[in-house]
Amino acid sequence: MGSSNNISLVLAIIMAISHLSFAQNLPQDYINAHNAARQEVGVGPMVWDENVASFAQNYANQRQADCQLVHSQDRQYGENIAWGTELTGASAVELWVREKADYDYNSNTCAPGKQCGHYTQVVWRKSVRLGCARVQCNSGAWFVTCNYDPAGNFNGEKPY
Repeated sequence: MGSSNNISLVLAIIMAISHLSFAQNLPQDYINAHNAARQEVGVGPMVWDENVASFAQNYANQRQADCQLVHSQDRQYGENIAWGTELTGASAVELWVREKADYDYNSNTCAPGKQCGHYTQVVWRKSVRLGCARVQCNSGAWFVTCNYDPAGNFNGEKPY
């Protein structure tokens, strides 16, 4: 009876760990994180797009060996990228959204020495289709990319 309970406990732990590794990395997790930021500024919701997601997955796979923060050279979509040792898809979106503090809507610029283009892409009103992917790199870190259709961040144009 004791060994049966131990096996059950081990299986429960394995299932819990595997569930945690997928938590916050499902399409709906990416959509929810993006749409929460968009709602804050009165921008309509995005929808998940399998074609955009396929592009994102293909590019994430290319970064698996080195996990370098290098953007894809294909400019058909807007793109945000991130990496980290314990990075989920939802936490990557949170990183990008935190740039809101460095964005000045009136001047449509970032604070000096700061980045805010990831944030403006998240809330870009004309970007309505989203696809994201996450891979574990050979180093053990995680690489996350989200792609946006149509692309945003055009000079002289405000995101919303």
